[in-house]
Amino acid sequence: MLNISIVLYHPKWEEELFPLLEELLKVKNLRKIYLLDNSEQKYANFPMKSEKVRYLFNGTNLGYGKAHNIALRESAYQKIPFHLVMNSDIRVKAEDIDAMHDWMLLNPLVGQMMPKVLNPDGTQQYLAKRLPSPLDVFGRRFLPSFLMKRRNKKYELRDLDLNRPINAPYLSGCFMFLRTKAVVEGGLFDDRYFMYPEDIDLTRTIHRNYLTLYYPQWTIVHAHAKASYTNKHMLRIHIQNMCRYFNKWGWIFDSERYTFNNL
Repeated sequence: MLNISIVLYHPKWEEELFPLLEELLKVKNLRKIYLLDNSEQKYANFPMKSEKVRYLFNGTNLGYGKAHNIALRESAYQKIPFHLVMNSDIRVKAEDIDAMHDWMLLNPLVGQMMPKVLNPDGTQQYLAKRLPSPLDVFGRRFLPSFLMKRRNKKYELRDLDLNRPINAPYLSGCFMFLRTKAVVEGGLFDDRYFMYPEDIDLTRTIHRNYLTLYYPQWTIVHAHAKASYTNKHMLRIHIQNMCRYFNKWGWIFDSERYTFNNL
């Protein structure tokens, strides 16, 4: 069985979310979809009448990880073996989610899995990564691209064969197929992050005890916004939360980073 959670903030209801929900409701192993709305105003007359869709209006912007934790705690309490954290701007086939579910059942050493992620134009997004150093994060944002080209390639695992599974210590939060037991053991999302590094943090804690696999047998489409590249407010949030991440794990000395990045 599988629960799915999607955090919302001013979503594109008609264009994006409703078509996604229609597809997700076809998942045979689905138990419940949690829509966790961080918007300022509640969506009036929510049209989905399915008992498998639960709309929760939070009344304030809790942040990405903290909102998902509401649903993850439900999965843990209900002993639902798998939980899919995903964005509303994802396109995925129901049959592929069922196939991922069955594959996870057969592979108990895997705590987290992410398929190959494509842009709407069919090009690949490099969302399986090594753990970042401060230079990886801030250099790719503020230094000239030619100075970071070689380092970015290694950070984004493009020095490896991306047509094969990779046990990567950082998998994007846009689509996290999680073994609920592994998440609980890792401590759920650290809700001190408002957004951005919570996926790095959770993947690396799961990676301590389980495989966290980039698994390219399946593909999904992600309309990646990269808001911090176009919005100064989001850039400030990104910087603040990455500083929290490095304060927690270490700016220069992070022995786990060196170990996990040796792929």
